[in-house]
Amino acid sequence: MVYYLNILGTAIFAMGGSLAAARKGMDLFGVVVAAVLTAIGGGTLRDICLGIHPVNWVTDSTCLVIAVISGVLTFTYVSLRQFAKIPFKHLNIADAFGLALFNVIGCQTAMSLGANALITVTMGMLTGSGGGIMRDVFSGEIPLFFRKEIYATACLVGGAAYLIFLEIGIPDAGAMVGGAIVTLGLRLAAIHWRLSLPNLAKLEENPGN
Repeated sequence: MVYYLNILGTAIFAMGGSLAAARKGMDLFGVVVAAVLTAIGGGTLRDICLGIHPVNWVTDSTCLVIAVISGVLTFTYVSLRQFAKIPFKHLNIADAFGLALFNVIGCQTAMSLGANALITVTMGMLTGSGGGIMRDVFSGEIPLFFRKEIYATACLVGGAAYLIFLEIGIPDAGAMVGGAIVTLGLRLAAIHWRLSLPNLAKLEENPGN
């Protein structure tokens, strides 16, 4: 189940990364690079932090191949449809599904290595958001992770839900599905109702200092 969820999450994240790059007017190579960064970035960071060597896409290149194919297909689709403008909301929704899947995969990977609850939730958040951070930096955007939107919080709540489901006796597969649903539901609710955490107003520079 984890393997197939990883495949699905890779394809979804790759398409989201491709759309973000296409929205910036990048060429085919730029779109594919954005797709790969988004799809495998979070898992790579997780494996490095957990001491997994070599990282997952080196031992099994399936996800890398899927990311490249998804990038090419998305580029072709956007080119053929000749989109004048790709709505940012569509990118957020695609990202939300990838975030939910990768979040619980990261949690499950950490748990399988005997990590404690704090590390488990942190690895879930890193797996879910790491690729998105790389995508946004590559595309010249402020990463969603660092904005006022509910993003990392959705990962933390979803990861905590995964652990709670395990604690009350739900099998691992069911706990993963439940954690993903919680993550996705919270993220989609934040997108739909524009929910956000408190943030500081942007400080203006004082030319006199």
